[in-house]
Amino acid sequence: MAMTRTSESTPALLMALELGERRWKLGFSRRLGDRPRVRTVTARALDVVLAEIAAAKRRWQLPADAPVTSCYEAGRDGFWVHRWLVAHGVVNVVVDSASIEVNQRAKRMKTDRLDLEGLLTLLARYVAGDARAWRIVRVPTVAQEDARQWHRERETLQRDRTRVINRIKGLLATLGVRVAVSGAFVERVDQTRLWNGQPLPPGARARLLSEWRVLQDLQQALAGLEQRRTTELDTAAKIACDKLATLRAIGTLSARVLSTEIFAWRRIRNARELGALVGLVPARYQSGDTTRDLGITRAGNAHVRRTAVQLAWVWIEHQRESALTQWYLRRFSDGGPRVRRIGIVALARKLLVALWRFVERDVRPEGARLKPLFA
Repeated sequence: MAMTRTSESTPALLMALELGERRWKLGFSRRLGDRPRVRTVTARALDVVLAEIAAAKRRWQLPADAPVTSCYEAGRDGFWVHRWLVAHGVVNVVVDSASIEVNQRAKRMKTDRLDLEGLLTLLARYVAGDARAWRIVRVPTVAQEDARQWHRERETLQRDRTRVINRIKGLLATLGVRVAVSGAFVERVDQTRLWNGQPLPPGARARLLSEWRVLQDLQQALAGLEQRRTTELDTAAKIACDKLATLRAIGTLSARVLSTEIFAWRRIRNARELGALVGLVPARYQSGDTTRDLGITRAGNAHVRRTAVQLAWVWIEHQRESALTQWYLRRFSDGGPRVRRIGIVALARKLLVALWRFVERDVRPEGARLKPLFA
């Protein structure tokens, strides 16, 4: 996002927002070093926010049409606040909370007001030209954000289904019996006997049947979701999805996740940025002569990270002749399970970069084969 730089000849108002469930705090200033004007308003009281902006302009004797630059931390409110601010002529940035500087002293004070003043200070630095003051979150359009809901809902339903099945199996294990969690489950529960020939206790039976009903509802929700898989994507997402799906080992679901989450709308400049975006870059600790490898950062888009790791395993199976698979086999195939798991994460990052280049630059991964339909 292009940020308007302020100067004395172009007076502007700086605003930071601390968004809470019941209250919002607004902080206003003109420049670095100003004593901030802090106001508390009811959450989502949008007319009051506009009134406070006008009052702050009067406080600093700014013209009514003076530009306003604002910021807030990415969080539970998502991007609707950003879209509302932009619609009212405010230049807004959404800040990655993890990139904000933190004082490392023990037992430091933390209040909403202090957080707000810190945001205002960083905003003033950013507007003055310090691009490294923090990291800005790229905001998707409403359509781009909505395109991600299908696979995210599916992922949630699958996790819930797994939890319910595990609860049922766990309860059966405590009773010392085994019952297949499928089909005529109710009949099998009624016919099951304990070690002493007695039927299942009424409380355990009732809980098993209750969990079974929950499982059935989740199964129906998943079936209904599959019927909506053909929901149209926007042009960029459809092009990226169709292109990825031409490669062996990549199904339509994985292609959809990668396309709607990053490839169709993110502006990725290089491989390092892509790896950092999904948390597949090394995290190292170095101080003096001490150096430790802390694994990967695990920061960023967890949906893409999980998909990339899953694809890496499938890639080895279905793209045996590819350079990526051969690299993995040379480096990690002779190691134990732990070494192979470490290697698959490294392969996931390399594969993600290769798929990005395939989508963006039409560079097919070396040695990779297309599906027979597209070969």
